[in-house]
Amino acid sequence: MEKQRCGWAKKSLDIKYHDNEWGVPDHDDKKLFEFLVLEAFQAGLSWSTILAKRENFRKAFDDFDYNKIAIYNQKKIDALLKDAGIIRNKLKINATITNAIAFIQIQNEFGSFDKYIWLFTGGKTIINKRKSMNEIPATSQESDTMSKDLKKRGFKFVGSTICYAFMQAAGMVNDHVVNCFRYKDIKYDK
Repeated sequence: MEKQRCGWAKKSLDIKYHDNEWGVPDHDDKKLFEFLVLEAFQAGLSWSTILAKRENFRKAFDDFDYNKIAIYNQKKIDALLKDAGIIRNKLKINATITNAIAFIQIQNEFGSFDKYIWLFTGGKTIINKRKSMNEIPATSQESDTMSKDLKKRGFKFVGSTICYAFMQAAGMVNDHVVNCFRYKDIKYDK
C-alpha cells in the first residue's frame, strides 16, 4: 500500500526530504544555518530546484560552516558567482555572508542560535491540523515576529514567507497534512 504524503512530495528528492527531514524538530545550529541559507536561495524558485542543488551548495559553502562563511572575501564571492552548481545570485550570496556574521552574533548573545530561534514558538513545535495543502499559509504571526527580529539583527532575505518555510523545515511547525503518514510519525521531545 502506497504511503499517503503531503501533495508537494512528488519527485524522489522531494519524497526523501519530506519523509526524513521536513517538519522534524531540529536543534543543531549547523543544520539550522543550512536551512536559513537554502530557504533564502529558494526565494522565487521551487524547493525541488534547491534540493537538486543541495549537495553543490554544501560543497560551495564549506558544508554550511558559518564561521568560514562569515570571513569570505571577494575572491571567494567571485568563485561562487561562477559556480554553475548553485544559484548564482549576488544578493543572495552576499546575504549568506551577512547572515553568517549575524548568526554568530546571536550565538554569542544566546549561547546558541537554537535557543534564540525556538523562542518564537515558545520552545515547542506548533502542531497544526491541516486537511489539505490549500490550508497551509505562507506566513504566520510567529514568522512575522521572527522576520522583524532577524532583520533588526542584520539578517537579509528573511521575510515572513522565508521564515515560515524555515519554521516548517526546522520542525518549529508541523504542517504535514493530517492524512500524511508523517503527521503522527514525528516525535517532538527535545
